[in-house]
Amino acid sequence: MCLAKNSNWTRGHIQGLKPPILSADFGTTKVVPFRGINSVALTRAAIASLALPILAGCNMGPKYQPPTAPAITTYTPQPQPAQTAASAGPAGAAQQFDASATIPAAWWTLFHSPELDRMTEQALADSPTLAQAAARLREAEEEVNARTGATKYPTVTGNASVEREQENLAAYGIPFPNPSPFTLLNGSVAVSYALDVFGANRRAIEGLKAERDYQSWQFEGARLMLAGNVAAAAIRQAEFGKQIELTKQLLAIDERELAITKARNRAGGASDAEVESRKSTVAETEAAIPPLEAQLDQVNHQLAVLMGKSPAEAEIPALSLDALHLPEDLPVSLPSALVRQRPDIRAAEALLHQASANVGVATANLYPQIVLSANGGGIGTSFVAGGDIWNVASSLAQPIYNGGALRAEKRKAEAAYEEANSVYRQTVLQAFGQVADTLTSIEHDAQTLKARSDAASEADVSYQIAQGRSQAGGISELALLEAQRQQLQTELDRTTATAARFSDSATLFQALGGGWWNAAPAATPR
Repeated sequence: MCLAKNSNWTRGHIQGLKPPILSADFGTTKVVPFRGINSVALTRAAIASLALPILAGCNMGPKYQPPTAPAITTYTPQPQPAQTAASAGPAGAAQQFDASATIPAAWWTLFHSPELDRMTEQALADSPTLAQAAARLREAEEEVNARTGATKYPTVTGNASVEREQENLAAYGIPFPNPSPFTLLNGSVAVSYALDVFGANRRAIEGLKAERDYQSWQFEGARLMLAGNVAAAAIRQAEFGKQIELTKQLLAIDERELAITKARNRAGGASDAEVESRKSTVAETEAAIPPLEAQLDQVNHQLAVLMGKSPAEAEIPALSLDALHLPEDLPVSLPSALVRQRPDIRAAEALLHQASANVGVATANLYPQIVLSANGGGIGTSFVAGGDIWNVASSLAQPIYNGGALRAEKRKAEAAYEEANSVYRQTVLQAFGQVADTLTSIEHDAQTLKARSDAASEADVSYQIAQGRSQAGGISELALLEAQRQQLQTELDRTTATAARFSDSATLFQALGGGWWNAAPAATPR
């Protein structure tokens, strides 16, 4: 029966328990006539004596209860619109928010980019960061196995020794010839088992299992972060590539305008100030290209590292921003579902569970520790028969005075539990904040893209009109080039807004947990 079934876990004693004993040993030792080292019967009897007294124990400390799911149903103060604004051109489709939509495990495939798929799959296969997380998970699993085996079952240790000796009787003052050399044989088996009456070992194993769960969610979080980083870097790569292309086209226009202005200056139709102004414009446009190329190189280097390769050996494909597909159906999980989906929240919950188990360990350490032990074996020499030796004992140890150390350890464990609970709550709040930020960004960036697309459309119309007037001789080449320059500048602005929509969509899938629960069972080690 459980001695403290109804006791309060915050108390350090059991009502009605008799005065504690510092230590006690109860057992017998017997030597019988030697019948050889083969004392299997006695050894088996000793082991069986430990297997019989299995006592029903109880677990001290609080019984862990998962945190209650949040009651809120939205992430933002204002209701989220059913869909975003739509605009003309690439990535201009309206995105629908659907609370019932599912997130595929390979969510990056929704961008319909074979290059992105290959880079993500290679990163998940070869990333050292992910390998570290997997190794830590295996460590935690083996720690559970080791502690379970060491505490759940008796410990059996075999000992054997053989000694060759020669006695010198003269050294003892015995005037007889020395006996012949002889061999001393000794063999025994020792068995011990700690009765986990108050659940200290069970709580410790519970805590180790929670640590294993924590490492499992850390592994899942590492996978999610890795895939998200690859998607974000790939989108930036496509954005920088498009920006470099458009900026070089702007530079070509600026250089043509400078050449025309110089020719006019030589003919007396333009001042030196106009020439210098054109030179300044060319220099500014030219200066914008190297930083973009540096950012493109850096993001390619980042992709190489994410894929587990050095920048020198990795083959990074070039993504086209216009070739990416914008996911039009966006899932929006309820907050109550999000706390079960996000790996970082589940990891924080595992730490909370571990802290709860540690309270139980610290509480159980205030109570007696009971250990059963037995030894069986034989001793003899090559010419004198010895005997079988066996021992069966039990011991009980109860802390009496340790300067309040054990109660302080219990209070420390309780404080750690409160800390873990606060960390869990903070993790949940940060997750809700991230989802709210992403949803707001998706809505606002769609509006920004619409404005940029409208400006680009107006610039296209102006350029077409300028082309017609130029062909009719109504405007100069400089005026036509200015119209073309304005068109490219609005397209450059539109590129930034387009990339933001792709990035927001990838961030949302990551913020919602990444769909790991829809993966094949073998894809996630548990």
